[in-house]
Amino acid sequence: MAFWHRKKRPAAGAEPDLTRLPRHIGIIMDGNGRWAKKRGLPRTAGHAAGAETFRTIAYRCRDLGIPYLTVYAFSTENWKRPVEEVSAIMDLLRKYLLEALEKMEKDGFRIRFFGDLEALPPELRTLCLETEETGAAVAGARYQINVCLNYGGRDEILRAARAWGRDVLAGRQGVEDLTDEVFSRYLDSRAVPDPDLIIRPSGELRLSNFLPWQSAYAEFYFTDVLWPDFSPAVLDAALVDFQRRQRRFGGV
Repeated sequence: MAFWHRKKRPAAGAEPDLTRLPRHIGIIMDGNGRWAKKRGLPRTAGHAAGAETFRTIAYRCRDLGIPYLTVYAFSTENWKRPVEEVSAIMDLLRKYLLEALEKMEKDGFRIRFFGDLEALPPELRTLCLETEETGAAVAGARYQINVCLNYGGRDEILRAARAWGRDVLAGRQGVEDLTDEVFSRYLDSRAVPDPDLIIRPSGELRLSNFLPWQSAYAEFYFTDVLWPDFSPAVLDAALVDFQRRQRRFGGV
């Protein structure tokens, strides 16, 4: 018997069972630069194409009835990229947030941000806060998009630990009272259920500092498809694969 056995992937066109969908999906939107390079285009063109894919997949999740979608938009390490690429990504974010402010109520979405927004350009940071406030006021919104922006999982945990430590010093928390549940309240994802499914396109097989605390019991789905080519059909295949698995959470 082979030591390593890779399960057969769902056939193309397979449709997920709408009664057994994950409550929360996380996606590492990866492969924009490689997609552009394969076509002889600048990396910024790949990010523009990836932004359109994000829009498509967000609506697909909403239409399926998946309440939470978290996407990795810009990591704490992405500042190392060329200045013009970072600037293009920030311009795309600004464009889509302005669009979201106009359509949020009609589309039934609210948006939250995970990450340290203090490092963002002031105009973009203000726009992020306005987007969150507007979304929080949307009556009856059943779908939430969490955008990881200037986000790193280790950074999130460190910020949470510092906040908890300050509360201990102020007498608002006791050291012996610390539990998983208590600590989770200090994370960017507080009040959001942990992801059931993490999807990574582009052929990379790593988490890349994306939601390490929250994904402790998530299922993972990897695909070679680059993010700009990630279609609703690929999402459906990931959901079908997820529904084939048995989630025991450490039990029998």
